[in-house]
Amino acid sequence: MKKILLLFAFMIAFIGQAQILKPVKWSTAVKKISATEYELIATATIEKGWHLYSQAIPENGPKPTKFVFPANPKFLKKGNTMEEKGHTVQDPIFEMQIKYFETKASFKQRIRLKGKAPFKVKATVEYMVCDDSRCLPPTEEDLAFSIK
Repeated sequence: MKKILLLFAFMIAFIGQAQILKPVKWSTAVKKISATEYELIATATIEKGWHLYSQAIPENGPKPTKFVFPANPKFLKKGNTMEEKGHTVQDPIFEMQIKYFETKASFKQRIRLKGKAPFKVKATVEYMVCDDSRCLPPTEEDLAFSIK
């Protein structure tokens, strides 16, 4: 019985020491383009040594970054979410050309208001990050943009 309790105590201590990796931090901003048009900007700050994948990834590659803007009667999406240039490399793990971002990445989505401000635009981003030796499972994060 003592051995089982000792083993259980070691397991709890080990689990308590486990490090949760979260190498990407998201922030949001809004830029007013005109009286009825706004640009929603989602910026990923990426820890050194990690990279965030593009929205356009070949089939059988890593999970691409994906933005979802639920339907909202207060605005219309204009086009698709745009991203920066990034880096395109021959990835040795996936054995294909892959575009990714290091350090920082900005994604922009234009919207046209149907009504009056202020309100919040909610969105979700799903993304995957890797370093030189491992990849983390896809992560989903909620974003909010304040239209004023």
